[in-house]
Amino acid sequence: MNGRRTGNGTISVGAAARSADVAASTLRYYERLGLLVPEARAANGYRQYTAVQIERLRFIRAAQTAGFTLEDIRRLLGLSQAGQHECRSAVQGLIAARLTEVRNKIRDLKRVQEVLELGLARCRRSKKECPVLNELSSTTSKGEKR
Repeated sequence: MNGRRTGNGTISVGAAARSADVAASTLRYYERLGLLVPEARAANGYRQYTAVQIERLRFIRAAQTAGFTLEDIRRLLGLSQAGQHECRSAVQGLIAARLTEVRNKIRDLKRVQEVLELGLARCRRSKKECPVLNELSSTTSKGEKR
């Protein structure tokens, strides 16, 4: 752990955030959600963190990077006390759910890509008013899609 240490082996919010490569506001947000609890408070009321909380913070960030939601992460953190079989099953379920979401997003993004490619091709072929802007304007004014 790097950052400003106190006499009891804890570090401040700013130092904890830097050591986990997150903003201090992110760390405080995780606290409000109950995902992270400071070890103690200094005499001045400042939050203090130990290496255990820093590792938990890094776990949260790694799980988010892997596509897990904060609610998923709450469940994952709770599974650390579950039995191995139970944990394996629950983690697989969370992974399967996120994978389904990712596949759906990829499918949706491919549709967006196709629409944009068609729009670009139409724009490049047009020698007069922009057909894409005209179509979007008529959609907006009618309040419906064509």
